[in-house]
Amino acid sequence: MANSRLPAGVQDVLPRECSILTELKLKLEKKFSSAGFSPVLSAGLEYYETFSGKENAVPEERMFKMTDTDGKLLVLRPDTTLSIARIAATKLNSDRARLSYFADKYDLENGGGLSSREIYQAGVECLGEEGAFSDAQCIAFAIECLKEAGLRDFIIDIGHVGYFKGLLEESGLSPFQAEDVRACINRKDTMNAERLLKKAGVSGDALNNILALPALFGSREVFSVAEALTHNSCARRAVDDLKNIDRLLTAMGYEGYISYDLGMIKPLSYYSGILFSGLVKDLGAPVLSGGRYDNLADAFGKHMPAVGFAMGLKRILVALERQGALPEEKKPLVIVAEEGQEAPAYREFLARTERGERVRLSALTGKEGVKQEEDAGYEVLPVGGNA
Repeated sequence: MANSRLPAGVQDVLPRECSILTELKLKLEKKFSSAGFSPVLSAGLEYYETFSGKENAVPEERMFKMTDTDGKLLVLRPDTTLSIARIAATKLNSDRARLSYFADKYDLENGGGLSSREIYQAGVECLGEEGAFSDAQCIAFAIECLKEAGLRDFIIDIGHVGYFKGLLEESGLSPFQAEDVRACINRKDTMNAERLLKKAGVSGDALNNILALPALFGSREVFSVAEALTHNSCARRAVDDLKNIDRLLTAMGYEGYISYDLGMIKPLSYYSGILFSGLVKDLGAPVLSGGRYDNLADAFGKHMPAVGFAMGLKRILVALERQGALPEEKKPLVIVAEEGQEAPAYREFLARTERGERVRLSALTGKEGVKQEEDAGYEVLPVGGNA
């Protein structure tokens, strides 16, 4: 007997969930298009070296790898944003582009729960754009997209890698040491962060300032606390950026949707400015993730500062379910033909589909067909006069 099991971390999408995902995709496609984004779809199979360079590298242990017939190493798409940066830098004859996508990305390390190895995403990238207004626009649009998806009780948590980079300048950590500390701070693991910092010889204010990061979250009041910790110019510029973004988002009417977290620190070689995550009550993982990555396209020979975000569509469905906000299942009207009346029944079916109605023509016929379809919970339309 054939193996019916699936590998860890992947799932089949059954009709009900697939129908909701399709409706969500259609809503977001319309939203993206109305905001001036052009759709693009990157290749699902790419060369390993595209994602393994010194800068902007995706960790090797996260990539699904295989060997091509010519011996070259290939990977399943491990990062959609890097793929979009490649397209924009090498195939578009413009210094600016607003692109949207729907695509799967693959992460070998994820294995279960809300962390899937096959992640269905919708996202946008604003390439060739700089400044606080560009960042604020992107965050505002992320909020509007989550609202369009039907979510409530969510918040956009905003951080900035520049603040951590500024504190690092005072610590003397190597890039490898800094990455280990960053990972600890990002998961609020102060104990191991302190152990690593002391092992590297960091002490005094430099040690205490970095260890203060996990507690630097909340409303705009964190800005004054962050400024009081350090006089480093890079860190101060990061706080100024956040102040400008906060001012713009507040004026745009989004104050109730945003909070700040300077302890949210994603990989420093990838991100260059703001970071943000979409968090939903009662869900233990973000449904949206984004940020600024001004140097991502440089590896492909073109400098295109950029900001964007990706939404995990399956996670959004889980959040909608927990909020009791999944759309009701809409069963189609079922047409049942009387014996010998298959052709008229088909013409009725065709006419209704052309009017945009949701309808199914049953393969069952006659009174028994009507009974079976009604017993299955469908509204039935007999066609033929005697059904």
